[in-house]
Amino acid sequence: MARAKTGTKRRQRHNRWMKLAKGFRGGRKRFRQAKQQVINGLCYAYRDRRANKRNFRKLWIARISAAVRALGKNYSTFIAALKNKGIEIDRKVLSDIAIFDPKGFEAIVKLAGI
Repeated sequence: MARAKTGTKRRQRHNRWMKLAKGFRGGRKRFRQAKQQVINGLCYAYRDRRANKRNFRKLWIARISAAVRALGKNYSTFIAALKNKGIEIDRKVLSDIAIFDPKGFEAIVKLAGI
């Protein structure tokens, strides 16, 4: 009886990994290295989707802090004052307002009452 090789199934598996490795350069186009690199890349992508959210929040806080300091105030007291007044604007929107509409941001700071 003839030996059954893996045949088309192996080729399909191989092609699936190589498709994910599309655009890789050098030795990473070879199957074994490509597979390892794709696995690492997927791990980094999973990790960095979460890190991205942290990084953006840090950026928004830094922008708001700089804008509030320009008005002679403090970030923490500004955020506390917004909460006390019941103004619910998230940090992303506040940072955009601080950049693109400084007068509007100044009005929000005055509305917060600090």
